[in-house]
Amino acid sequence: MIVAKQKPLSELTAMLDGYRNVLAVGCGTCVTVCFAGGVKEVGILASALRMARRLDGQPMSVAETTVQRQCEAEYIAPLAEGLDEFDAILSLGCGVGVQTLAERFPDKRVLPALDTTFMGLPTEQGVWEERCQGCGHCVLDITGGICPVSRCAKQLMNGPCGGSQGGMCEVDSDTPCAWQLIWERLDRQGLADRLLEIQPPRDWSTSRDGGPRRIVRDDLRLPPPEDV
Repeated sequence: MIVAKQKPLSELTAMLDGYRNVLAVGCGTCVTVCFAGGVKEVGILASALRMARRLDGQPMSVAETTVQRQCEAEYIAPLAEGLDEFDAILSLGCGVGVQTLAERFPDKRVLPALDTTFMGLPTEQGVWEERCQGCGHCVLDITGGICPVSRCAKQLMNGPCGGSQGGMCEVDSDTPCAWQLIWERLDRQGLADRLLEIQPPRDWSTSRDGGPRRIVRDDLRLPPPEDV
């Protein structure tokens, strides 16, 4: 899932300076799961913003709503009704949700309440860890389901560096060495010998180079409209 965290209240109040009527919009998927932008978080943040602005002598009305997914236009389309009464939209969605709202409502100021961080999973109560960077060329079949791109600090593809000690990363002694984990996983499966095969230099062209990436499934696309 996409993991995000709320911006500090001081940053949000400064961002909303000058706005009197704001619509806070939550998202019912990823940011709900990581307790950053669901119904509960929208309510708490809206109350905190009202109180902060009242104490500053600049009262602000903050309405609350949550959609199932901010990243798809069909789910945010109903927000158009009554949107004229608001000066700005405060999105408690990931960066994709913010941009989807901004594209759907180009005449309305859309502001981010969250800092989007990574794609990850919960490893314990209240802790989320990165597991994927969306590099566009998955090698998990080679590395036993452990990603060296997101979990190795140096993104090495042919084993550990010389700095790891006792199975821990030299960059952060509290972080397990990704390649130690990879070796142990494949050794447990009787496949450690596969790591002896040298991997070629990685092709990073599928990652973030060259602008925003796009996936096109022609089998799912609608046919173009016929010329009238």
